[in-house]
Amino acid sequence: MQNQSKDPLHGITLQKIVETLVDYYGFDTLGELIPIKCFNSNPSVKSSLTFLRKTDWARKKLEELYIKTLPKL
Repeated sequence: MQNQSKDPLHGITLQKIVETLVDYYGFDTLGELIPIKCFNSNPSVKSSLTFLRKTDWARKKLEELYIKTLPKL
């Protein structure tokens, strides 16, 4: 029997998180919920990933939003 991780982000890539949230909220709402330039100025998944991989605080906010959004998906 395998131990399931209690971490809801276990095995989920940053790209999957961004794509899921963009599909659910769209960049406009995402930019309001997490006011960072990569969601508000010429947004794309690729540019967002580049920024989020370098910026821990922004990635944390995104992960927190993803966890809060999971029950609605």
